Amino acid sequence: MNFQNSILLGSALLGSMGISCKTQKKSTDLNQPNVIVILADDAGYADFGFMGSTDLETPNIDRLAQDGVIFTDAHVSATVCAPSRAGLITGRYQQRFGAECNIPPHNLGVDTSEVSIASAMKKQGYHTSVFGKWHLGEQQEYHPNSRGFDEFFGFLEGSRSYFPHEMNDRPGDPHEIQHNGKHVNFNGYLTDVLGEKAIEYVEQQKDNPFFMYLSFNAVHTPMHATKEDLKRYEGHPRQDLAAMTWAMDRAIGKLVNKLKKEKIYDNTLIFFLSDNGGAHNNQSSCLPLKGWKGNKFEGGHRVPFVMSWPKKIKGGQKYHALTSALDIYATAFEIAGGEGSPGKKLDGVNLLPYVTGENVDAPHEQLFWRKEGMAAVRQADWKLIRVDGYGYRLYNLDRDLGESKDLQLAEKSQMNDMKMALENWEEGLMAPLWTEDKNWNRVTFEIHKALMENRKSTIHSPSDLNVAEQK
Repeated sequence: MNFQNSILLGSALLGSMGISCKTQKKSTDLNQPNVIVILADDAGYADFGFMGSTDLETPNIDRLAQDGVIFTDAHVSATVCAPSRAGLITGRYQQRFGAECNIPPHNLGVDTSEVSIASAMKKQGYHTSVFGKWHLGEQQEYHPNSRGFDEFFGFLEGSRSYFPHEMNDRPGDPHEIQHNGKHVNFNGYLTDVLGEKAIEYVEQQKDNPFFMYLSFNAVHTPMHATKEDLKRYEGHPRQDLAAMTWAMDRAIGKLVNKLKKEKIYDNTLIFFLSDNGGAHNNQSSCLPLKGWKGNKFEGGHRVPFVMSWPKKIKGGQKYHALTSALDIYATAFEIAGGEGSPGKKLDGVNLLPYVTGENVDAPHEQLFWRKEGMAAVRQADWKLIRVDGYGYRLYNLDRDLGESKDLQLAEKSQMNDMKMALENWEEGLMAPLWTEDKNWNRVTFEIHKALMENRKSTIHSPSDLNVAEQK
């Protein structure tokens, strides 16, 4: 099936009511695993039990981690929501197709010539679904149902209220909850609702191979939680975040219990990660890393990352080499029976041979980041950050995980090698199809400048710029 035909097939499913009972043609390979990608939004590197948190409770996610592999040096391809998700969904650096910046304009989205992970999995006989936040384009050609997803229950744009909301839930608003293109009303707390819809989907598709993208908006602002969950954490210094994280963990636990009840958990490949580093305004913690969402220090793009598949992967492992969210696509496609790339060349790799010990090399020698004037490259334990109009910093993370000691003068050969690697990578990119607000770009510049000078940034939003100018 080519990409155009996959769009037609996805469009044919538009308008179905409730969770669809339609399925793909059953695979002749009875061993095809189900694949689930669970994505948290703006979660901090240190905010899960399996990552060392002692004040946030995540028992279900921790058990998932115990059943699989924890990647300790794992990264997303961008430090903000939309481009990070574009990389995950396409398996390619989003700068290759112009989705470099955040929040696509109303009329733009991820290039339709890019074959999505959902379209790739459909080629292998999978039924496909996405529940939650999309953020990759609003128009019909960019809609999840046009990009290979048979089922979509969620919202198209950015962030929204976790409860029914007079403004967010107006029909036609990009924040409205919809099912396959049609407005729906929901009751309750959205994190719980998304979990319930995912469980309904498993019930419908349990006898067929399925691909699920469970894209929570938790723990992104606004900081909304149920009264019951807030009461549980009364007096907690991070009460809102603790309650929101508990709700997300609860939803994931119920989904895993459903898989176990249907006896399909062992043959389900599950990924769990965050779309970028924790945000400065949602009580999250990225310690011991430097930085946070939106900047090129490790706290912006190094994320908690788990892969579980009990049938094939030994649990209780930690894997320390460079890995990327870009690898999810290649891993899922190949374990589903695919070979090579279903479209343009992927930047990710199949992680399975690495975690089983079949391949003893690192999945990636280098990883790259760029958003307008800020860029970075990792090469083993080395990290280079470049800020246009300011300069460079070179760090060795093995000796300096907090990225505080600049080594560019002491390690000139390493510095030149990494500058050249970054410039060579950039030769294969295109200019962004959209850019961001100039005031936000200035905010990002000032944050990078402060962090590169080992100062605490006093600027986090455009309003802070006005305050700084008045002083």
